[in-house]
Amino acid sequence: MASRMLLSMPLHAITEVYGEAGLRDRFALELESFPAGERERLERALALAARLHADDRRVREPYLNHLLRVAIRILRYYGIRDVDVITAALLHDAVEDHPDELSGLPADLGHAALTDAAVDELARLFNPRVAELVRSVTNPEYDPERDRNEQYRMHVAESLDRDPWARVIKVSDFTDNGVGVIHTTYEKAYKSAHKYRALVPKLRELVGRPDTPLSIEAKDHILDQLDLAEERFAAILDG
Repeated sequence: MASRMLLSMPLHAITEVYGEAGLRDRFALELESFPAGERERLERALALAARLHADDRRVREPYLNHLLRVAIRILRYYGIRDVDVITAALLHDAVEDHPDELSGLPADLGHAALTDAAVDELARLFNPRVAELVRSVTNPEYDPERDRNEQYRMHVAESLDRDPWARVIKVSDFTDNGVGVIHTTYEKAYKSAHKYRALVPKLRELVGRPDTPLSIEAKDHILDQLDLAEERFAAILDG
């Protein structure tokens, strides 16, 4: 496919037309200007994400598509070239979804132990900063006696409050889930809208903070995307 056209297409349009292969090609195009060593590290991160999530799906698509869109969005629309951040973006669900495969430990070891071991493995494979960024966007084990969505929102607010760079990853993840809510089934869209709607004001506040490491242009773009997500949540939940 023509590189110029692929670079101009919205990420969900690439997904619909070309699928995982198109997103991989778009990611490769984004990496062409990186030094060889940094490009190799990002390719290793993508290979690990592809292995860990090989059997995972998001309703209509391979889960890897979501990880690629989150990373590409940070590169293209947020203007971030920090290799640690892009690496963590590709692997942001690895500890949460596959701690046993990542750590090589038995799945029945326990949530906290598996999480720590998986984070340690990311530190070994990449570096401690990558590992801690992934930890910041990894959901904890929830109390079954309390509302799961409320616990999710509290965790996101607390972890992003202390980790400005993790905000960059989470807001791209949220955009993919929130603005992209129309690219799934109604049942999934309703569940996602219910989960994410109350988080929009907090994300808007976090993005606007002076210590959030994004340009004014990137922040304006993200705030526009949060407005769009809110409109779509309202259409689903209130319509």
